[in-house]
Order: sequence, then structure tokens, then C-alpha cells
Amino acid sequence: MNKNLKVFGLMGLVLALSACKVLPPKDGEYELTLVHVNDVHGRAKEGKYDGVGLARVATIAKALEQDKNNGKVLLIDAGDTMHGTTFATLTKGESMVETLNAAGLDYATLGNHDFNYGQDRLEELLSMQKYKTLAANVVDKTTGKPIAGTYDIRKIDGKKVGFFGLATPETYFKTNPNNVKNITIADPIATAKSVVAQMKKEGVKFIVVISHLGDDESTAKNLQSVGLAEAVPEIDLIIDGHSHTELKEKKVVNGVTIVQTGEYAKNVGVVKVDFDKLKNKIEAIDYTLYTKNIIMNGDNPVPEDAKVKATIDEISKKQEMITSVKVGESPILLEGDRAFVRTGETNLSQLITDAMLWKTGADVALTNGGGIRASINPGEVTVGDVISVLPFGNYVITKEVKGSDLQKAVENGIRSYPESLGAMAQVAGMTVKFNVKNPAYRRVLEIKIGNEKLNPNKTYVVATNDFMAAGGDGYSSLAGGKELGHYPALDEVLIEYIQKVGLEGRDKVVPRLIPKK
Repeated sequence: MNKNLKVFGLMGLVLALSACKVLPPKDGEYELTLVHVNDVHGRAKEGKYDGVGLARVATIAKALEQDKNNGKVLLIDAGDTMHGTTFATLTKGESMVETLNAAGLDYATLGNHDFNYGQDRLEELLSMQKYKTLAANVVDKTTGKPIAGTYDIRKIDGKKVGFFGLATPETYFKTNPNNVKNITIADPIATAKSVVAQMKKEGVKFIVVISHLGDDESTAKNLQSVGLAEAVPEIDLIIDGHSHTELKEKKVVNGVTIVQTGEYAKNVGVVKVDFDKLKNKIEAIDYTLYTKNIIMNGDNPVPEDAKVKATIDEISKKQEMITSVKVGESPILLEGDRAFVRTGETNLSQLITDAMLWKTGADVALTNGGGIRASINPGEVTVGDVISVLPFGNYVITKEVKGSDLQKAVENGIRSYPESLGAMAQVAGMTVKFNVKNPAYRRVLEIKIGNEKLNPNKTYVVATNDFMAAGGDGYSSLAGGKELGHYPALDEVLIEYIQKVGLEGRDKVVPRLIPKK
């Protein structure tokens, strides 16, 4: 079908919905339509640099539902939803659950950042949900039982359709390891084979995996959605997340269709399934990625769903008293976009590590670029701005670290430079000269702490965040160091630094990580 016709069809449905008209059914071309997003990261509201907002996602799902030609319409989220913005973190995820409940979400899976509040809080959030969260490979070590649902089977137009979810084992180091210390995240492929076999016994004809695995090349192949498709061809469709991949067309691997929308609800995916064509399951699946530009700037912009918007507005109003407090003023953009903080240094990343060093008096400070989640625009800087930059609630820890282990930590943080890496080292109190042509973990040429070269046998005081201090993001060499002190949350430290020290001189980035030219 022509892409322009698909777009026109979506907008036509939106207009029909707003006029309260239900289009007459055609010939039942599709029996199942799945509207999906992934890696929303707390972006419930629309934003200039974010997506269309969950109120518009809900409108799209409800509009498609008005045309009976679309069959059963389900709304799906592929993980990393409960955390990432002030809106989400001030309520430790409850605001996102309330919003998704209002939107009529049907299924979700667990992303690594959905564990950021800890297991106890995650289980509380699961109990608040009116939708089903499926994560077949996430098991409580104590009880031996899954902490969420495993799979669900629906009878749609006379055929059994099975849904199950898979979380990434990278969660072990892509959330604070302490958050999952009592959780086992089993091998996705082994789990999928077991669930698929059970579904086949129960007569399931179409199998959908809602996965938070992704296709990032830094992820082991057997932990990617591609590896899953290669190993378990009985799967029909994988609705994916984790790698923030924007798939403009469906990806077909070993006969399995994979779709993913990118990030922050900037795009909305729509999968339509024609059960009459299941003998050739690739042809049976039609996929369209609707972009933010199409949804918001077309001839007929998609309106916000009134119920979802009212829910978001009510929550936001309650939060304003906290988030609107001014902490400073910046004459320039403080850069925190992932494209920059995961590939090098920025004025904002240096501001954060300087604040850590100032607060603790440590020899060096070290944090990860992936922990910086937003920029701060010129003008007034508020509490809400800072929380959006540092939404994870991580607190600052000082540890005694041997020089050789500190060098290993730095090597870990520059191993992919200049390619994007969540573990990208952001530092203060030291300069690092390195050769990008050398193999990973053998790139450092020289580290200076102050004016002295790093002594591999000397012990240094390192300020870092609790996620990395526990070995998160591959910083295992920091895990064994003796803890010296616990400090406030990183966002609180940054707020205090801005209030007392200010933002002067942040227009230039003085390199601390110096690649060999």
C-alpha cells in the first residue's frame, strides 16, 4: 500500500473519531492491529525535543479502533517507560502507570530502566497497572516465581494469538546492580523456546514477543532481537525496544518480523495482521511508522485524547510547586543530548563532575554519559530542569580505588570512543590521553591526577554514582573499593553547586579526555 495512502488513512480515522463517526466495515482485511511505542523514558507529555506525548498515542489507537477493518486493536509498550523525566521520577513511576492506565494500554514488558526504583517499588507499580506486563524471563530468586506475567493468549477472530515478554539480561549492569540482586533474568532464547513450545501445545496460531532486547551492536548477538529471531523462527512478530532503533520499515530475520519505533514516543508504530495470509507470515504483516512530523504537523494534526491529557495535567499541576523552584540562570545551552554525552565531553557533563568533586573533596570524579538524560536550555534553571538531566535518583559515593583499578575504569569508559556508549566516561580532577587506534581496554596512554601521573599502586579517593560504584555499566573495577562516604542524590548535589558556585565559564569545554591526533 502506498505510504501516503496509509498516512491519509490514519488522519481520516482521527477526523472520524473527533466527529464521533464510526466508519463502516469493509471486507475485514485485517484481524489484528497493534499500536506500539518503546523506550518512552517518562516522556508522557509532548516536548520540543521529545515525542508526541501519550495522549496522542492513545488517540491514534482509539481512532484505528473506529474502523472495523482493522480488527482487534491493542496498544503495546516495549519497556523503559517508568523512569527518565521529572514527571516520572517525582512519583517513582506511579504517574506513568496512571497515564498508561488512562490511555488504555493492553500490554507492556520490562525494560532495564523500569528496575531503577528497586524490586519492591517495581512490584508496587505492577500492582497498580490495569494492563498486563509480561516478562517471562524475570524471576524472583527467593520465590522462584516470575515477578510479572509470563504470557497471555487471546482468541481473536477465531484464532489463538499468544503474547509474551522478554527483558534484557543487560539489566544486570544497565540499572544499579543492587536493584536486581534478588532477581534472575534468564536467557531470552531458552525462555522463548520454552514459552513457544507451551503456546503451540495450546493451539496458538500467531505469536507476538514484546521484547526489550534491541539490535545494538555492542550487545551480544544472542541477547539481541535478531539473535532471538534466528534461534526461534516459530515467533511471528517481535515488537522490540532497548536500542532506540528507528525502523522505518519492518525488519525480517529468519521469517520473523521485527519492529521498533526509536525513542521517547517520537514515532508510533502500527502493525496490521491479515490472518488469511498466515501461510506466508511475512506478507500477513503490514507495518507503518508514523513520525512526529506526520502526527503533529500534517494537514490534520492528531489531537490529544481528553482523558489522558486530563490525567497528565492533574499530575503535572501537583508537581509544579516542587519543579518550578529556580536554582540559577544560564546564558547558554548546557548540552546533555545523548548524541554528545555518549560520544565525548560537554559543558554539562563537566559541570556535573565538577559538582561531584566540589561536594566530596575527592581526588577525581567519574560518572557515565548515559546517566545524563537531557540538556538545559538558556535562561532560568529550575529544580525540574536538573531532575530531567539526572532522573535516576543516583546518589554520590566516594570510594578508595587503587590506581590500576581506576585506569581500568577509565578504559571501560572510553572503549568505544568516538562511537556512542552509555558508559562513556565523564571526568573531573584528571586528564586522560589515549589512542583510539588501540584495541578496547588498551587505549590509555597517560592519566594525570592534578599534575602527577597516575600511580597504579597508589590509592585514590574517587567520587562516582552508586550505580557505577556497584559495578554498573561495566565499571566492575570500582565495585571492590572501600566505601568512604555517601552523599546526597546527584541532582541535589548539582542544584547546590549551581546555587553556590554558579554557571560562569561554561561556554567552553576544556578537554579532559584527549585523544591522540
